[in-house]
Amino acid sequence: MIAVVDYGAGNLGSVDKALHYLGVKAQIVHDPAPVARADAVILPGVGAFDHCMKGLRAAGLDEAVRTFIGSGRPFLGICIGMQMLFSASEEGGNVGGLDVVSGKVVRFVAEGQRAGLKVPHMGWNSLHIVREGPLFAGVPEGAMVYFVHSYYPVPEDESCVAATTDYGGEFCSAIQVGNLFATQFHPEKSGTVGLEILRNFTALAS
Repeated sequence: MIAVVDYGAGNLGSVDKALHYLGVKAQIVHDPAPVARADAVILPGVGAFDHCMKGLRAAGLDEAVRTFIGSGRPFLGICIGMQMLFSASEEGGNVGGLDVVSGKVVRFVAEGQRAGLKVPHMGWNSLHIVREGPLFAGVPEGAMVYFVHSYYPVPEDESCVAATTDYGGEFCSAIQVGNLFATQFHPEKSGTVGLEILRNFTALAS
C-alpha cells in the first residue's frame, strides 16, 4: 500500500486520483501508524511552509516521515512536500523543516536573478535531467511539467540534485538521495509525463 500523507494541506485529491488512474493501491492517511506500515509514502501538498510544518508536527507525522525515510523504503515529496524535507525555509521567517536534506528554501527574485520575474512561478516549464535515476526512466530531456511555487530549495550538497529548471536562472526542481525522491513540480498535474514519473515511483514499491 502507498500512503499519501494528509497533514491539513491541499492537493491530496489530485495525487490520489492520479494513483488510482494508474491502478495503484493508495490510501490517504492522517496519523503515524499507517505511515509506518506502508510500502511507499508520498508527501504532497500546497500552501505556506510554516503552516504545513505545524500541521505535520501536530499530527506526529514529522517523526513518522523521518523514520520511514530512514527505513529505506521509497518516499516521494511533492512541491511543499519537497521543501519540508530541507533544513529551513525563508517563508514565514526562517522556519525549521524536517532537516532530512541539508539546505534552505529561498524565494525567487534573489540576488543575481532577472528583475521583473513573475512570482509565483506558475505553469509549464521544462526539466533538465542532470542525474539518471529510476524516477525519470523513460522521461525525455526537456520534458514539460507543471509548477506552482514562489520558493525553491537550495541543497548544500548539489550531488542530490536530479533535475533543474530555468526560471530567471537554474533552480533545483528534483532531488534523489537513495530511496528519497522529491519534485518541486506537480507530477499529478503534469499530464502523461507526470503519470510516467508516478508510475516509475510506484514501481519501486513492488
